[in-house]
Amino acid sequence: MYVIFWEFEVAPHRAAEFRSIYSSEGAWAQLFRQAPGYVGTELLASAESPTRFLTIDRWASTGDFANFQQNFREAYDALDASCEGLTLRERRLGAFTEPDTK
Repeated sequence: MYVIFWEFEVAPHRAAEFRSIYSSEGAWAQLFRQAPGYVGTELLASAESPTRFLTIDRWASTGDFANFQQNFREAYDALDASCEGLTLRERRLGAFTEPDTK
């Protein structure tokens, strides 16, 4: 499993729109779903701030995500551009894999 975490600070008047686009059924998940190896997306809202969110994107492997990046770059960039103005700040917190426990 390959998991990517993003943190977002959303423009207060755009929070509902952000939730719709970044949810597990939103535009990002719909794009990701077109690629083999996509497992799912989770959107979490901060319990402390109504404009702070985390997304968790899960892929079967690092290679599946790399293939997505290569094959869907144009669609990714177009969707990213259409989301301009929704957020005040976004930060990729990192990508993680399951540790080898053997």
